[in-house]
Amino acid sequence: MKSVIRSLRILEAVAQHQPVTVGELTKIFGLPKSTVQRTLVTLAEAGWLRANRKDTTRWEIGARVLAVRPAALQGSSLFAAAREPMIRLRDALNETIHLSVPDTLQCMVVVDRVDSDHAVRTFHNVGDTSPLHATAVGRAVLAHLPKQDVEDLVARGLERFSDTTPADPEELRAELDRIRRDGYAVNRNQYRPGVCALAAPVLSEDGTPLAAVAISMPDSRYDADRVPEWGHLVAGTAAEISGRLMAG
Repeated sequence: MKSVIRSLRILEAVAQHQPVTVGELTKIFGLPKSTVQRTLVTLAEAGWLRANRKDTTRWEIGARVLAVRPAALQGSSLFAAAREPMIRLRDALNETIHLSVPDTLQCMVVVDRVDSDHAVRTFHNVGDTSPLHATAVGRAVLAHLPKQDVEDLVARGLERFSDTTPADPEELRAELDRIRRDGYAVNRNQYRPGVCALAAPVLSEDGTPLAAVAISMPDSRYDADRVPEWGHLVAGTAAEISGRLMAG
């Protein structure tokens, strides 16, 4: 039980001081460095923590923490900025709208969802994860990450989930170019069979992708002729969320 309490205290300390080093946490708790390091690695393996992308000696909260209690998002600036625009987008199209954030290059994590009232609709649990290269939300984020991050992802290997998954590196790079040009990503059955989506990135003031907002629908309601219209709408919603974040 003591080790569980210690892990929770370290998790809380990382949340408060992130990004934080092992040495800094050792001073806070007066514990051996090896104990703190072991706890951090265990929490990272479970998805609670991650190494900071720019400085891997520093630790920060992993996006999966958001899945434990979605209500906690109510107090976050991202949730506050995104909720109303997402509802308006849902009302305009009557399709499921969801918001996802990147967990470094590991995956995208769903952090909020607004449902349509169709009897047949797509469903994404808050906390669900998905690969970056195979989904609209993931590619919307990838298109705005540094080139080296994309190459790091490619170097790991791109898993194929369907015949249309962009698992070829050149195909993925070309798709990211298109997303940057058009402002939105499209996924038609590339990850889950029968599930389609269009997504656009929520960007910080310096252009860093913080999240992606998506329109999600079953393939039976996907209409290629409406893709430009849908893409314009989801890109506008993402831009509004970005603007609200900057203003807030």
